[in-house]
Order: sequence, then structure tokens, then C-alpha cells
Amino acid sequence: MMAVIVNLVRKGFYLDSVGLMRMSREIAGMDGVEDAALMMATPANREIMRHAGVLAAEGDMAAASDLVLAVRARDEAVAHQVLREAEALLDRPRRSNAEAAQWRPRSLRAAQAARPSLNLALISVPGEYAVAEARKALGRGLDVMIFSDNVPIGDEVELKTEARAMGRLVMGPDCGTAIIGGAPLCFANRVPRGSIGIVGASGTGTQEVSCLIARHGGGISHAIGTGGRDLKEAVGGITTLMAMDMLDRDPGTETIVLVSKPPAASVVQTVRRRVAESGKRFVICFLGSDGIDLPTNAVAASTLRDAALLALGRTVSAPRQPGHGGGSAGRIVGLFAGGTLCAEAQIILQRAGLAVASNVPVPGASATGGPGHLLLDLGDDEYTRGRPHPMIDPSVRDEPLAAALRDPANAVVLIDVVLGHGGHADPAGAVADVLKRHRGPGPVVVASVTGTDEDPQGLAGQIARLEAVGVEVQPSNADAAEAACAHLDQTHGR
Repeated sequence: MMAVIVNLVRKGFYLDSVGLMRMSREIAGMDGVEDAALMMATPANREIMRHAGVLAAEGDMAAASDLVLAVRARDEAVAHQVLREAEALLDRPRRSNAEAAQWRPRSLRAAQAARPSLNLALISVPGEYAVAEARKALGRGLDVMIFSDNVPIGDEVELKTEARAMGRLVMGPDCGTAIIGGAPLCFANRVPRGSIGIVGASGTGTQEVSCLIARHGGGISHAIGTGGRDLKEAVGGITTLMAMDMLDRDPGTETIVLVSKPPAASVVQTVRRRVAESGKRFVICFLGSDGIDLPTNAVAASTLRDAALLALGRTVSAPRQPGHGGGSAGRIVGLFAGGTLCAEAQIILQRAGLAVASNVPVPGASATGGPGHLLLDLGDDEYTRGRPHPMIDPSVRDEPLAAALRDPANAVVLIDVVLGHGGHADPAGAVADVLKRHRGPGPVVVASVTGTDEDPQGLAGQIARLEAVGVEVQPSNADAAEAACAHLDQTHGR
């Protein structure tokens, strides 16, 4: 039977992208549904829905300010029933939370009128409108965090330059993690307050470092996200430098941690000069960037785990020495929800002498299809086009994980589980369900869990769910990657 595609358009209806992604996940999981999407009908989103095979003529004709409910189901009756249930989901929060709706502002002006002490605006709208909304917020004297992506880098540079001239901070675009004054924003974790500040161009990198600091008894003053492009040459680290200035002035911050994938060489020198001007202690974790000449008040960390330990004043172990090169009998397959966690694992495997291929290769690794062990970032666009990020919908990993378990060439499967606000309610349970369905022998499964016991999902409970199905859970992503290498050593009787 041929599947049916049905769209329903709500004129002038807006809901933030995180809320829409959650509803998309819920609807896609309904019986008889092959795929579903709830998106604002911007040109970029219509292209995503077209690519995902859920866009019908009604949705294709919708305006950018309209919401499209798109369903591909096994038959027309199921599709229309699902759309009715989707509409009920859209209306449910408004009916069930009438008290909140009474004071929920519909504009920045209304929000400031209700709460004059507000000083930060979180922008989560389609990328086409994010810059305009951010400018409104800046004009009203607010700092800005932009969760939205698909903002051209030229617009990012102009916006950040304007904000800097106004003395205002722009975090983002595509900034998914921040902790400001103890308040976790977007995808962030519940960690105690403390004297360590973080400036992060990486969302899951910031989550991993802040959670490891918390687990070792430390706390966070603020974690300021910058957006993943801030340390590119075109942007020049505008937000990073402003965040460093803020934390430098903050009396509650004693140590500042910088977390990023490899930045542009010219920006590294700018950051280095700014670090040297500070009287505070710095830990710099630019993953994959070795040999940076640092001033005396700074130390370099080669992994996120080491960044957390050095920030706490602890010692770290020497990097693992090269092992048996690329000639192993078994393969490591890494399936990551966190892009920076995937990058960190690639670096650790390469330092162990292993060849690595990835859809997001770090320096020295090959693109997917190249030789070596395969580490995939399942949050990259090729896996999430038209669907929620795996931190919201862990089913993105289901089929790749099931296939990795079946493949006799694989010796180790390496995964991450990321907890915190904004994420799935039970990501470890989703992994456990796939493992329970697997029959026969399979590779060793090694995991790390990024989170704390104060997170909505609960760290201890999530670890217990993984261990109950035989997963080897390591205390950090770096430890998990090193354990994967050790399992290959054991395969070779070393």
C-alpha cells in the first residue's frame, strides 16, 4: 500500500522550534506514521520537509509565518486522525496552563513591562527572522542568546559588531547551551554554583565540562555560549572576547575555561593576548589544537575531561601512547548525539594510533568512507534534516545502532548519552530498548553519560538503565573512548 502525505496549515501560528521538535517526535511515534514534521513554513523549512518526503501542496503554498503540520502515514484515515491528534497537542498547553498564558508576554516590550529587571532575551525563531528579533532586543538594552540556526555568517558578524558597540553580548547564532547565574538555558544541566566560568563555542563540550566539574565537587559561576562559528576568522571571536571580559570582571569567577573545536589560527593569537592581560587563571581546551604557546596564567587541556580536572586544580594523566595502528581485527563504531563528544573521541583514537573516519572529521581523520574506525555525529544535518536532534529524539540512533550490533566486523560500539534540560526524558532507555531487541552475539557497547543527579532524567538512574542491559558505562566521554581502544588491545592479546 502506498503511503499518504497530508499537510495542515495553521495561519499565523507560532511556536518555538524546541517545542515543535518535541511535538514532531511525539507525532512521528504514533501508530501508522512513517514520518512527521511540525515546522514554520519558511523557505528553508519547506525545503527540509520536501527532502524528508512529508511536504504536500498545502504546505508548499504556506507563508513563512504559518505553521505546517506534515504527516506521511500508511493510509489517509491514519493521516487525518494523526493530524487531529497533532492539533490537540498544539492546543493542549494553552488550555491546560491558562494561568501561565495570562502573563506570558507576546512581545519583548510586553515582557519588559511585566519584568523590568529582565536583561537577557532568548531568541528561538526561524533563522530568517532571528537577526531582526535580536536587533529589537539589543535596542531595548538586552543581551541576546540566539538558539536559531541558518543565520548567514555575514549577518552574524554585523550583529555582533553592532552589539559590541552597544556594550551588549550576543550568544550565538546556533547557541544551544548556557548557564547564567545558575539558570540553565536551552540544552544545559543542573550544576552547583561555584568559582569556575566557562566560555564555550561548543554546546555538548560545555555540558560535558560543567557536569564533570560538578561531579568532582566544583561549581560553575556562569557558562557563556558563543555559537559554533565565533572563533572562525570571519567573526574573530567577538563573543568569546566579550565573555572573557565579563568573567574577568566577575568577582565570583576565579578560573575561566575556554572550550572549542579548533579555532582559526589568527583568532588563537587574539585570544592568547587577551588571556595574558588577565589576572585570572585559564584552562584552554581547543580540541585538536596542540602546541599552543600559552601565557603563564594558562594551561592547555587536550580533552574535555582534562579541562574539568585542570579547572579544579587536579592533575591529569599523560595521553595514551600509540597502540597497534590501523591494523586491528575489529572496528570501533561511534554513534554520537554530541558533535564535540564525537570530535573528542576522534582525537583520542588518533592519539592511540588508530585511523579514524567521520562525517565530521577532525584534522587528521578521513571523511566517511575512508579507512579506519568510524565515528559519526548523528546530530549533523545529514541525519537531522526534517527531524529533531538526537538529544531530543534519540530514535535517530536506533537503526544505526541496531546495524552496528549486527555487523560482525565491529568489536566495539561507542555511544554518548546526554542529559539535561531540553533533552529527551529517557535517552538511556531508548538505547536499552535497541539492545534488548538485538539477538545473538555482538560487539562490546561502551558509553558515557553527560549529566548530573540534579538533571530531570537523573544521572544514577540513566547509568543503571544502561548497565542493566550490559553496557559498560565510563565516567566521561574521554574515558569511554580510551576504554574502546583498550578493548581492541584485548582483542589482540596485548
